Amino acid sequence: MTATLVAKALAGGYAHRTLFDSLDLTVAPGDVVGVVGVNGAGKSTLLRLLAGLDEPQGGSVALSPADAFVGWLPQEHERVPGETVAEYIGRRTGCAQATREMDAAATALAEPAAPGGADPADVYSVALDRWLASGAADLDDRLPAVLYDLGLTLDADVAADALMTSLSGGQAARVGLAALLLSRFDIVLLDEPTNDLDLDGLERLEGFVTGLRGGVVLVSHDREFLARSVTKILELDLAQGANRVFGGGYQSYLEERETARAQKRADYDEFADKKADLVGRARTQREWSSQGVRNAMKKSPDNDKIRRKAAAESSEKQAQKVRQMESRISRLDEVDEPRKEWQLEFTIGAAPRSSSVVSILNEAIIHQGDFVFGPVSLQVNAGERIGITGPNGAGKTTLLRALLGRRAADSGSASLGASVAIGEIDQARASVTGGQTLVAIFEERLPDLAAGEIRTLLAKFGLTADHVSRPADALSPGERTRAGLALLQATGVNLLVLDEPTNHLDLAAIEQLEQALESYTGTLLLVTHDRRMLATVRLDRHWAVDAGQVTEITTGVAVGR
Repeated sequence: MTATLVAKALAGGYAHRTLFDSLDLTVAPGDVVGVVGVNGAGKSTLLRLLAGLDEPQGGSVALSPADAFVGWLPQEHERVPGETVAEYIGRRTGCAQATREMDAAATALAEPAAPGGADPADVYSVALDRWLASGAADLDDRLPAVLYDLGLTLDADVAADALMTSLSGGQAARVGLAALLLSRFDIVLLDEPTNDLDLDGLERLEGFVTGLRGGVVLVSHDREFLARSVTKILELDLAQGANRVFGGGYQSYLEERETARAQKRADYDEFADKKADLVGRARTQREWSSQGVRNAMKKSPDNDKIRRKAAAESSEKQAQKVRQMESRISRLDEVDEPRKEWQLEFTIGAAPRSSSVVSILNEAIIHQGDFVFGPVSLQVNAGERIGITGPNGAGKTTLLRALLGRRAADSGSASLGASVAIGEIDQARASVTGGQTLVAIFEERLPDLAAGEIRTLLAKFGLTADHVSRPADALSPGERTRAGLALLQATGVNLLVLDEPTNHLDLAAIEQLEQALESYTGTLLLVTHDRRMLATVRLDRHWAVDAGQVTEITTGVAVGR
């Protein structure tokens, strides 16, 4: 089925706060709309409105045809206790709901129709059509092949009957991808689908999105994914209180946005200069008029009527000029000054230099269930900047734990150097989790800072009074990430470990992080699948991790035995 989604004059937010309004958007078959904006601009709110999950503050969302099948993939993969992989996929594809509705309609067929109610046969016919359209009829047959193709069934712990709560973040991301590949939605809504996906998963996701005949609306901060996938961009501009659709791809959006911003600034500067000139001239003429009256009064005797008349006429002429100038000022078309966007002003706090050798693995082997990491021999030297890539489950996290002295080798050795001050942003953002309030966590971690200084620090990262009193677990993933970066700024480090740092950060914050990394002089271990970050950040070495082995990309030599 070809379907179109149309949003008209849409307004959304929460409580009494409106994040966006007067939003118009048409999603036609083949459209891939990328939604961008700073964290908190309302991107996830918009997707929920388009999915029909929440009521808008104003405006409307319409589908044509009205029974079009809309699928929504949320930002975080739900881990419902007791839910298996197959049950999760059935729920996310809409097949489970379609099956329940068809079963209920079939049961109703055996019961007499209620007076004035819908014909049970018609209800069943509609439910059956939806069940067939959802792909529920052959989902069980299609599921094993997709799981196998994604590499999930190669791990004995990940099969259709495995519990979702038992999966790693990367495995859960691939199950979410499997749900997409198995879905048969007419319109697809994706919220941060690239998070936790490895390079192979990203390529599969791009192929899926670009190959769809139906429309797609997606939120992503992966710049390369946006550049390869979207056909147009919807920008939610929180600073200006505006929204705009840009035709063309992501690169075209960047260029057009800069041109539009430069034009707005030029229009305002021209208006401001013209107004300042007119105001200045009006002020001068008022002074001349006042000065002329005073001079005439001093020089003219009371009985000199001719001089008094001339002075009055001169004063009136000056007053008329002032009124004309003020009229010109009032007729100016007002141009609002572009509001300055909030920017993450981020630096990485430095600690005294560590020992020249930061970490060493020597023939290190680590066993985790059936998985074997190693043998690996490598050395991290002070000041080195190392990029680490590899598929999910390849051993990247195990490598980091061994390098940081958090996991002893089962054979061989792993040792951390002297005076190493570690700063870390891990995948789970574990530095900012739990039931404690955000300010309490910072007071515990930064005892030398006064409460006011902590609040000022958090405010620089966009975390206001509303955030600091919340439990850490109540913060969004993006807010927890920014809080983790705030800790890094306030804590001196000489070994910086970043594990998928771009997950949940908005585009502006990612670019600011890249700038901060450029000026950072300590040792860096960067684990990322963000292709643009790998190309932008200066790196000395690149390690590829696969199946428990580590290979130096520049030489192609395994750093093991």
